[in-house]
This record gives sequence, C-alpha cells and structure tokens, in this order.
Amino acid sequence: MLLATFLLCLSTAQAAPITMYTKGFTEQHILSAITTLWLNKKGFEVIPKTNIPVSIGRNAMLNKQIDMTWEYTGSSLIIFNHITRRMTSEEAYQTVKRLDGKLGLIWLDPAPMNNTYAFAMQRERAEKEHISTISQLVARIEQIRQQNPDKNWMLGLDLEFVGRSDGLKPLQKLYGLALDRPQIRQMDPGLVYNAVRDGFVEAGLVYTTDGRVKGFDLKILEDDKNFFPSYNVTPLVRKEVLEAHPGLAEALNQLSPLLTNDAITELNKRVDIDHQSPQQVARDFLQSKGML
Repeated sequence: MLLATFLLCLSTAQAAPITMYTKGFTEQHILSAITTLWLNKKGFEVIPKTNIPVSIGRNAMLNKQIDMTWEYTGSSLIIFNHITRRMTSEEAYQTVKRLDGKLGLIWLDPAPMNNTYAFAMQRERAEKEHISTISQLVARIEQIRQQNPDKNWMLGLDLEFVGRSDGLKPLQKLYGLALDRPQIRQMDPGLVYNAVRDGFVEAGLVYTTDGRVKGFDLKILEDDKNFFPSYNVTPLVRKEVLEAHPGLAEALNQLSPLLTNDAITELNKRVDIDHQSPQQVARDFLQSKGML
C-alpha cells in the first residue's frame, strides 16, 4: 500500500502542469483560486489563466492548449451546441456530457449551484406583496395595470435580454406578461441590482449567484414555469488530461458538492461588496471545510 501511494504521488509529480482557464468575472476568479489551492494541496501543479473569453477558451481546449475549466451547462448547451429547448438541470447536464464527450471533453460531477437568470425584488417589498414566484409577480403587475395604471410597475432588464430571440418575448408569452414600453427600463446588467435596491424599478433581471443579491438583501423569485436554462457549474477536463493525471477527477469531484448557491453567493459578496481578494476568500472557504 505504501509503495502504491508513493508511485501515485510520483506519477502526479512527474505529470505535466494542468493549464486551467476561467472567464472574466468574480465567480470564475473565485473558482480559479479555490481549484488552484485545492489541486496544489493534492499534489497537482496548476497554471491558472483568468479573464479568457468563453469562445477563445473553448477553442483552446479543443486545440489542446488548455486542459480544464469550470463550465456552465447552459453555456455549452446554448452557445456551443446551439440547443435552446427547455430542459431540466439533469437533462441539460446529460446532453452536454454526451455531446462534448464526442469531442474528448469530459464533464465531471456538476455542482448544485445554478448561476442562471432570475427576477429579484427588494426582500421586504416581495414579502409585503406576498410574491415569491414569477407567476405571482406577473399577476401583481397585471393587477396594478388594471386598477392603477398611473403607477404601473417597472422592470429593470439588460439590453441583451430584451433583444434576444430566447429572451423577453418568449418569457412574456410563457408567463402571459403584458408590458407597455415605458414599463421596461433597459440598463447595464450591473445597474439592475442598484435599481431594484433603490426602488427605481419594482423588479429586475439578475444572476442568481451574484454577490449583490445577498449584499443588497434581494429576494430571488422562483421561476415556477422553468423558463430560464440551467447553468450548473461543472469541471470540464480533456479526456487525455484525466488519463495522464490519476486522481484528478476524484479531487475535482470533491469540490463540486461544496459549491451551492448559498455558498458561492456569499463568496461573491465577500469579493464584490466586502472587497476581499478571491485568493483570501478561496483560502477561507477551503479552511472552513477542513480541506487546507
């Protein structure tokens, strides 16, 4: 047993460094830092490359210039495989796992966190209005339209979502959401959180794991008709890299279940709101789990 352990450590040490790319936003910076610290602890050498655009990173993996990343199921489903029909989280995962597997890209265990679109409101206001789902929001908007049109509710939406073929119009059709043009306030995605917090709009389109959701005490409304695709973050590794690094899949799969929506939202908050570094936040997180 001691000999087998020694040989495993020796083979890990002799293997080529693992090149990992992550995208250019807070959550991905945190995932990069967590993964680098953890894999170093497990004996793997990691070369992190951050702020890589998604299309460039994908091509680099296919061209064997990058070894792994943390990818979102919805990104692969929609951007890379051009599938837009609605699926459950499990269906989306199994679909991208099958399709990308043909390209030599292996999806490991998905994290429970789902960084997808959602509508959010001020928590106090949502609770006062008894709104916890998008259907309830739509019903309240219509009630105000009928009873007091001078005080119609407004929604904060980013420019991309309003114009996308899979964005606002199909959402309105699914939920029966009628909106007059003045009710739609288009703005930079980052400004939506402030607009909801400050009461400039009654509800806004946000990302479920953004740190400002917790920092601004916003309430995420349930997508009760499952309009938005699932974006479960998952380790994505080239097959030959897994074969060359025994124990890598196991080490990454140990991280995935720890990454819940509550956990990553808190980490995002600590970086974006509390101004801590991704490296410090990552170290604290792993230490809190007894992994460092």
